Amino acid sequence: LRHKGYRVVARNWRCAAGELDLIVREPRTVVAVEVKTRASLAFGSPLEAITPQKAARLRRLTARWLSENPQEVDVVRIDVVAVFVPASGPAQVRHLQAVA
Repeated sequence: LRHKGYRVVARNWRCAAGELDLIVREPRTVVAVEVKTRASLAFGSPLEAITPQKAARLRRLTARWLSENPQEVDVVRIDVVAVFVPASGPAQVRHLQAVA
């Protein structure tokens, strides 16, 4: 994400309601990033782990982070970084924007 120009402002932010993996910034945007990693597709792809319930929880957590860390922003979004690590070969990384 840094190579794409994002600035990491928080990692593994926790509160009683849960955890956000990353909070990153673009100039006028705050992005909560959920990182999902899989070494096997036996239980589905990393993206399949983002259920409607998970997306709703991420939205609530992002709102809570913003209430505790006020920011001047125009856009707030939730992204997913999906990492698949096969038994051989390089890891495959996909960054999907505005998933929830």
